[in-house]
Amino acid sequence: MTARLYVIGDPIAHSLSPALHGLWLQSAGLDATYEPLRVVRGELVPALDRLARAGVRGANVTLPHKAAALAASDEASAAARTIGAANTLSYRASGGWRADNSDAPGLMAALARVGETRLADRRVVIIGAGGAARAAVFALHQAGARLSIVNRTPHRAEALSDTLTGGAATTAGLDTLAREVAGADLVIHTSSAGHGGAALALPPGGQRLFFDMSYGAAAAAQLDVARTGGWRAEDGLGMLVAQAAVSFEIWFGIRPDLDAALGLARRKVEAG
Repeated sequence: MTARLYVIGDPIAHSLSPALHGLWLQSAGLDATYEPLRVVRGELVPALDRLARAGVRGANVTLPHKAAALAASDEASAAARTIGAANTLSYRASGGWRADNSDAPGLMAALARVGETRLADRRVVIIGAGGAARAAVFALHQAGARLSIVNRTPHRAEALSDTLTGGAATTAGLDTLAREVAGADLVIHTSSAGHGGAALALPPGGQRLFFDMSYGAAAAAQLDVARTGGWRAEDGLGMLVAQAAVSFEIWFGIRPDLDAALGLARRKVEAG
């Protein structure tokens, strides 16, 4: 029987996930489909009920449903529970959904691909304290990094530190960004500022890594500022592909080809 998989979100037409998973399904010779499914905010639970009745194998979940996906699941990984969000759902043989979060291992894999393999005791500045920051804070704290969370509203950064690091991560307002970044070993940008074409000013990079979780037009202005300032700047396509690969492995027990998928994703983004 054909295994059916979806990526659920709103909006969803722009998603690269169907192309990535389609490549891997074809390469592995699997009888499965992977399609986008638009579900508006507040309608995830009935949508998941319909998918369960239809015998769907699993689904990736993106904005605005990651917290709701966790709440709707009957079982969840420790990481998903701690982060408070799920982006990978699997329908269990016994019934009900299992929730996982592949963003955290996806980020670590993406950092490793660009040479950041040892993060223990490294000073990492995370810009932003929204949903995208949660997996980053969780993963880097687990890896032993010394974290500083910088956000426009400091109380949100403080809440993130308290929830995910027990208060171990220091926090600061965006007005202190230059000072915080000056002493960092690497910087992770998770805010959505670039989606409007804005870019944060940065001190000289000295070939330190500036990793932007966004990609394409949403990351272009910020990456240009970083590279001009001497940073070794990377966009979030590597993380997108790596977290998708974690989902694929959860569903099929196969670790797919990241290089081929990253090349495909890059070509699609560049083609617009």
